[in-house]
Amino acid sequence: MRLRFAPSPTGALHVGGARTALFNWLLARASGGAFVLRIEDTDRDRSRPEHVDAIVNGLAWLGLDWDEGPGFQAAGAERHRQDALALLEAGRAYRDFTPQAEFARARAEAVSAGRGSVARLPRTLAGRVSAEEGDRRAEAGEPFAIRFKVPQGVTTWEDLVHGAARFDNAEVEDFVILRSDGSPTYNLAVASDDAEAAITHVVRGDDHLSNTPKQIMLYQAWGRRVPSFGHLPLILAPGGRRLSKRHGAQSVEAFRAEGVLPDAMVNFLALLGWSPGTGEELFRSDELVSRFSLDRVIKKGAVFDAEKLRWLNGRHMARAKPEQLAVALRAWTATHGRSAPAAESPVAPVPAPATAGIALPEASFQRMVAALAPRSRTLAEMAQAARPYMEPLEQWDPKAVRKTWRRDPTWTAALLADLAALLAGAPWHEEPLEEALRGLARERDVGAGKVFQPLRVALTGTSASPGIVDVLMILGRERSLRRLDAAESWIRSALI
Repeated sequence: MRLRFAPSPTGALHVGGARTALFNWLLARASGGAFVLRIEDTDRDRSRPEHVDAIVNGLAWLGLDWDEGPGFQAAGAERHRQDALALLEAGRAYRDFTPQAEFARARAEAVSAGRGSVARLPRTLAGRVSAEEGDRRAEAGEPFAIRFKVPQGVTTWEDLVHGAARFDNAEVEDFVILRSDGSPTYNLAVASDDAEAAITHVVRGDDHLSNTPKQIMLYQAWGRRVPSFGHLPLILAPGGRRLSKRHGAQSVEAFRAEGVLPDAMVNFLALLGWSPGTGEELFRSDELVSRFSLDRVIKKGAVFDAEKLRWLNGRHMARAKPEQLAVALRAWTATHGRSAPAAESPVAPVPAPATAGIALPEASFQRMVAALAPRSRTLAEMAQAARPYMEPLEQWDPKAVRKTWRRDPTWTAALLADLAALLAGAPWHEEPLEEALRGLARERDVGAGKVFQPLRVALTGTSASPGIVDVLMILGRERSLRRLDAAESWIRSALI
């Protein structure tokens, strides 16, 4: 199978385009075929180099490597023109000398009749001038477009998703294939490019269904092999409306900036219109290659659910290896900053004496990401949760202070002093640390939580964190003792 992804560089790589690219890539990889990348840049007014870069970078981030390309449609302009002239010479197309004013009038009539802005002119154009007169007027320099002469009958194909498809040719106008300025229209350029690249399967969105009969007619008129066509269901917003930016249609880069992992994004895109039939939802890219097939593509529209993406991303983060997640978090923070701004508390924060932040050793950094992974849905959330371990502790959460320290500050200050003495001499390993903390709780005749929570607030500034032993192992002995000392001193000063 030879498949292609052919985006227009008029914007970023959005969810719909990325889904189309993924399905083509999966089919190419599963069949041992080729995935061809072609940039359709013939819209010179809207095409931008930065959009090409965004598309290429987005595909690379998703891991959708291409075997050929990126090629550019504009580079085939002369071939497009020759293909149009070949149809003209074969009598399968004709020159159209219709003045632009007539097109404008037909377009205005179409708009007023509620048919959109497409100007449909009668097929009698084919008989307006003889071939000889057309040659004479063309040689005289009179501008003309070239229209394809749609044959009578029907155009059919076996759609790879929808099954048997049928279009009555009488419903298809004699469409322009070469404009009066010599530039090709979309259908001519696409069919010419796909034939040149020997594309065997064209898999794209349902919004291209009306283009397919025109392209099949072109292939047949040239005497070239017609590829197999498959049309994917559109992506819908919750409620069934067509997805738009207003409903959350974002570029792939926007989700990357949010801290979504590429494997999770690929997993999510695959489930937009495809089902494995088993109820499974969590897949790696390599697993999708072996499981994906077009016969499992759902014919109705797929609903875009950003919360489902974040849930999937959390699952992928939870099962990632710590060393892989550490690399991903470092790369994300290098680009987007250490974390998102903290939400302002409705209660004034309790300032803590600043304690220096340190660069965590690699083992501690990996332990941190492993501890935070089950509690994070995105890298942005993880970076926010990592602030107590990566940055100086500048405040304690007022609610946590009120709940765990202020109820009995004298008892709490004494507890923190005992904890500091205990941790100063305890072996710095998981089991001895946990046993020492639980032993202190037994000595004081309280539950372990009565020891763990005041310690957690002192070390992290919050009442929610990974396990307390994980917190100690991540911070290390010296930083833990400094934070305990700062907390005890603040509580004692508040008693005066």
